[in-house]
Amino acid sequence: MAQKTAIILGATGLCGSILLKILLKDNRYKKVKLFSRKTVGIMDEKLQEHIIDLLRLSDQESDFLADEVFCCIGTTRAKTPDKDLYKKIDYGIPVAAAALCKKNKIGTFVVISSLGANAESRVFYTKLKGQMENALVSMGIPKIHILQPSLIAGHREENRPGEWFAKKVFTILNTFLVGPFRKYRSVTPQAIARSMVWLANNSYERVKIPSDKIVKLGEAKN
Repeated sequence: MAQKTAIILGATGLCGSILLKILLKDNRYKKVKLFSRKTVGIMDEKLQEHIIDLLRLSDQESDFLADEVFCCIGTTRAKTPDKDLYKKIDYGIPVAAAALCKKNKIGTFVVISSLGANAESRVFYTKLKGQMENALVSMGIPKIHILQPSLIAGHREENRPGEWFAKKVFTILNTFLVGPFRKYRSVTPQAIARSMVWLANNSYERVKIPSDKIVKLGEAKN
């Protein structure tokens, strides 16, 4: 099997950092390119870092060459209270990355969105995610998968008291979320990262994948 090149956007984040470690150990990949605003601080012969302004990702067309792109970009209201900047990050970067995939004939694009994403929502966050999803699907990339996790249950470096409390609640609540409500269960960043790799390397008909399916795919053998 020919070894592949993967691109990760958001490799310094919770899910992206785990995804990076998985790909560096995966023999199917000969090179992992990162497009980030800061270094991940890892030395590996497979790793190639591009330290850039991600808001100008479209300038990277000549270097944005790979077999697969994994997009783990996302911010929060606490980190980015300005809505215009928030949109440039959560909507602008994934859409710019998908446009580069289209230009450079990269056939696989896997991105993290959010459960409840809806372009018709009155809630800014869920509306923006829905608009982002619609824009990505409309580009016609041959193989595109949009992960829609519920609360991501993992340790973050920054202090988020509200999220910490929610994770404690979901630790108990997950047991009672069964049947059609399983998609509201919290999901680990490890499951998200593993499912992204599985989706890139296997055929799967669903484009939008909620938390309960993410967990199952994260347990599947690659």
